Amino acid sequence: MTTPTVRRSVRDRLIDAAEECLRAKGIRATTVSEVAEVAGVSRGWLYRHFPDKVTLLGAAIVRLNNAYWSDAHALLERVDGLDRQLAAGIRHGRTAYDDPGALLMKLRLEEPEEFAACAGAGVQGLVPDLADFWTRYLIAARDAGDVHVDTNIAEASEWVARVIISLATVPGDTLDAADSDAVLTHVRRYVMPGLRADPSV
Repeated sequence: MTTPTVRRSVRDRLIDAAEECLRAKGIRATTVSEVAEVAGVSRGWLYRHFPDKVTLLGAAIVRLNNAYWSDAHALLERVDGLDRQLAAGIRHGRTAYDDPGALLMKLRLEEPEEFAACAGAGVQGLVPDLADFWTRYLIAARDAGDVHVDTNIAEASEWVARVIISLATVPGDTLDAADSDAVLTHVRRYVMPGLRADPSV
């Protein structure tokens, strides 16, 4: 008895093909015709799903980002305490930039303008998406008494997203974000008190 194969949608096949082409050739050298050929569809069929190259490659970048953050959820589910989860999230966020072999990092470094154009087309809201990522952890922390009971979770999640982006990507003079103990201390000293404070004050 054979196992039935799962049929991929044309859109998924096109994104698969776009990712394959990005790995092999980068953004600038990837053409719509090549992606269509790798996916086994005509250019006309490709354009029924994606209006242009930027949107197509943006969709591939979004899927890579989504896979990255799915891995982050799996990581954080094994960590106890919001302070440790935030510190782990910062460390994990840094790996998106510190691993030169990663496709996203390779594209970002080698073709920054093209990457920005595609990422802009595909990722319309980095802060809202990252805030949504942190919402479940803030709710759990509020329920456990680690975050003030009256905290507006949507607002706090956006603030946490901005903190994570800053600490994971922007070097500073007083905090070495590569130092796990220092990051945890920073989170406990500055971030957690903000989340525990009475928001009405």
